[in-house]
Amino acid sequence: MPKINVVGLGYIGLPTALMFASHGVEVVGTDYNAELVATLNAGKTTFEEDGLDELFANALSCGIKFTTEYIATDVYIVSVPTPYDKASKKIDPKYVISAVESVMDVCPKGATVVVESTVSPGTIDRFVRPVIEENGFVIGEDINLVHAPERIIPGNMVYELEYNSRTIGADDRAIGEKIKALYASFCKGEIVVTDIRTAEMSKVVENTFRDINIAFANELAKICRSDNMDVYEIIRIANKHPRVNILQPGPGVGGHCISVDPWFLVGDYPGLANIILAARKINDSMPEFVLERIREIMDENGISDVSRVGLYGLTYKEDVDDVRESPSLQLLESMRRHLGGKIRAYDPFIEKCLCEGQVFDFDEFLNEVDIVVIMTAHTHIKENVDRLKGKIVFDTRNVIPGEGIYKL
Repeated sequence: MPKINVVGLGYIGLPTALMFASHGVEVVGTDYNAELVATLNAGKTTFEEDGLDELFANALSCGIKFTTEYIATDVYIVSVPTPYDKASKKIDPKYVISAVESVMDVCPKGATVVVESTVSPGTIDRFVRPVIEENGFVIGEDINLVHAPERIIPGNMVYELEYNSRTIGADDRAIGEKIKALYASFCKGEIVVTDIRTAEMSKVVENTFRDINIAFANELAKICRSDNMDVYEIIRIANKHPRVNILQPGPGVGGHCISVDPWFLVGDYPGLANIILAARKINDSMPEFVLERIREIMDENGISDVSRVGLYGLTYKEDVDDVRESPSLQLLESMRRHLGGKIRAYDPFIEKCLCEGQVFDFDEFLNEVDIVVIMTAHTHIKENVDRLKGKIVFDTRNVIPGEGIYKL
């Protein structure tokens, strides 16, 4: 089994490194963030995730190491962020380029570079191959290049790493099969080997499909609100059709996948990605739609002081501590800009201050607000519904049944 260097120890890289190590692969994890590396070397994980602590303990017992240095080894797995340029909508490959440049400084001939980061179709051709070639390596002879996009979701990472199917894109089928065997050390799902560009496109398409389906539900919510119809009842009935499965609307789309990856296609294929662009605009508009509903609810209840409004939930999805592209943070910014004042916010999963007006005790939060806006469907709020009695509740996630609750 080859030794691997996992580059980037964030939400994807860390659990991937731990999973390899726990299944007998010699692993060194590398990250430029010295504080993060120090935390891991102190025996502590850097974010909350079901099963992660147990996996971490197992990986430590199997000898995983963490460092800020790149090492000379057989296989490099690059798992760094891939943001997009908000002006051009194109991928910003700077972190991938930087990581590959650093790998080139230490890698021996014969090594394989696996890019796990989600990238737009053609990114590896345009940005990664030139870095390797500029360092004097011949791809396919001196260095092998593979794309193995991650396919896991916060909140269920450990399970999905083990059981989700995977895609391996490679120039050389034989190299693809070798990397497939490496991932098969822990992955019980089907592992498909294809070419690099197909692997790039398939991953972006997966998240774009989900974004479009969410946008349909959100647009339905807006239509139904405009004519006083119950979008949840309509979706419930429509979904009884055997070939209909409409998702639930919500306050926006967050995370680093669904809210980002479709922009890659918009940026690279302007004039062609029309439905994709429309879906992105709909989903990005939802925090502003929620703001308008908050204004209506405040007016209807004679509340003019915005500090009496509290947002419950700052993470982008339930039961995780991930706030990347969070609709709640977008909404807070809009509220400050349009309404002013200090809006209260609380999230049981967030222990550090992310915004002015944030409180860290649920009782204190409830005591300071008249309107509770549920932005995230944490199990915590479902278990504490009774404590919302006497409050005006705007439930953007449809987690509380019954009359007297404001909905989207």
